[in-house]
Amino acid sequence: MDMDKRTLIAVVLAVVVLIGYQYFSALFQPQKPAPPPPPAETAVGSVKKEMPAAVSPVAGEPSPAQDVTVETGLYAATLTSKGGTLKKFTLKTYKDKNGLGVSLLQAQGLFPPLGLGEKEDFGLAKVNFSLKGANLTLKGSDSGTITFEYAAPQFSVRRTFTFYGDRYKIDLKDEVQGLPEYWLTLGSDFGIHDTKDETAPHVGPVILKDADRIELEKNKLGEPKIYKEGLKWVAQEDKYFFASIVPSGQVLEAKAWNAQDSTVVALKVKPGVNSFIVYAGPKEYERLQELKVGLEHIIDFGFFSILARPLFWILKFFHSFMGNYGWAIVLLTIIVRIPFIPLLNKSQKAMKKMQDIQPKLTELREKHKKDPQKLQKETMEMYKKYKVNPVSGCLPMLLQIPVFFALYKVLMIAIELRGAPFMLWITDLSAKDPYYIMPIVMGITMVLQQKMTPTSLDPKMNKIMMLMPVVFTFLFLGFASGLVLYWLVNNILSIIQQFFINRKLARESA
Repeated sequence: MDMDKRTLIAVVLAVVVLIGYQYFSALFQPQKPAPPPPPAETAVGSVKKEMPAAVSPVAGEPSPAQDVTVETGLYAATLTSKGGTLKKFTLKTYKDKNGLGVSLLQAQGLFPPLGLGEKEDFGLAKVNFSLKGANLTLKGSDSGTITFEYAAPQFSVRRTFTFYGDRYKIDLKDEVQGLPEYWLTLGSDFGIHDTKDETAPHVGPVILKDADRIELEKNKLGEPKIYKEGLKWVAQEDKYFFASIVPSGQVLEAKAWNAQDSTVVALKVKPGVNSFIVYAGPKEYERLQELKVGLEHIIDFGFFSILARPLFWILKFFHSFMGNYGWAIVLLTIIVRIPFIPLLNKSQKAMKKMQDIQPKLTELREKHKKDPQKLQKETMEMYKKYKVNPVSGCLPMLLQIPVFFALYKVLMIAIELRGAPFMLWITDLSAKDPYYIMPIVMGITMVLQQKMTPTSLDPKMNKIMMLMPVVFTFLFLGFASGLVLYWLVNNILSIIQQFFINRKLARESA
């Protein structure tokens, strides 16, 4: 098999493997075991630690725990005096499959969000703080505070939460005295709405250390992992939403470990006055960038991010005046393809020349099948004689791969496509086609495109190429409609271009 065939097969297989990996990998992830009944001791990493029953309450401590609510135009939150932590957090502008607000905190798990304590068991999350403040309803640029206090003979803790009516950002100020150090955690699953999304690149804790985005997974986290220096933030994410803690000052370390049925991520902090930014909400790039603390890096644009970010901005720009992300994808696909039109024309001509000399190449193979060196030499001489470059037919495809995967990543992770309708039965570009019409039409266009493209005289090669539409159709059945729309439009443009190329080649041949 010559270089052209090997290159083409490698390109096609690379596209299939890279697209399919993200879709099928989630299917083979081990399922989380059912959580065991609460033990007498709680495992932290591989070491068991006693739960904090030893923190003695002070006189006048409120009992039972008190709840306080915060309502803004963006979310509704419930805080509790038990540990001065979060109890519920629901977004208002994003809806789940049942039309209810997206919940980023279904229920407090083993450790509540923003729980703190002297050790990794976050003992102070189990005791009652005194509450200073009342229910808040914030509109526009309004702000309000809620304070929790706890005092013991040896130490004291004062927590002040500041909320804003038009931001997902929450300011947290901890004033801790009398402890040598303390731990602060995001808690169990805070920030994660959908743990079963098979298209999500990653679900779970993330740590930003300098410029490195470190993803943590429960089934790959054996021993506890500790990170020091250069810590920017810790977070927990799913495909479209996340919650994070951003320290304003230096922290001692970040630590991640498995505890029961969840992965815990926490910060170790010195006592004194410590300020943090708590963000719980959607992965909206511009909103995160405005905070100027590096939270925009929670959006992973992938290996080709240098291309993905401009494509993302162009897509949003098109939507700003078209008002429909489906048509914005169509226009973006056309714009992205224009620079490759001259290359694709040359590619098709090169493939036609290769097709014309295939009989002569077959004769050479039969003539020199026992002398590979002689075969290679005469093959190169034939390429030179007929001015054929065996790689030129695949060059445009190779150049398009980075652009394709950059756009693929954008359409996979952009929260702007979540719930965005296109037309007719496509009511959500981030979800699969409910009737599988668009993937099937896409497969038909791939078959038509293959029929119009110059073929090889090698029957095995032709069979492989005709198998590709079947593979891609089944692969795309579960893909987001936005991705299928991009591929469908790209195929239609290829068919149109191939039609004119074939007509021109026919005229030249005549």
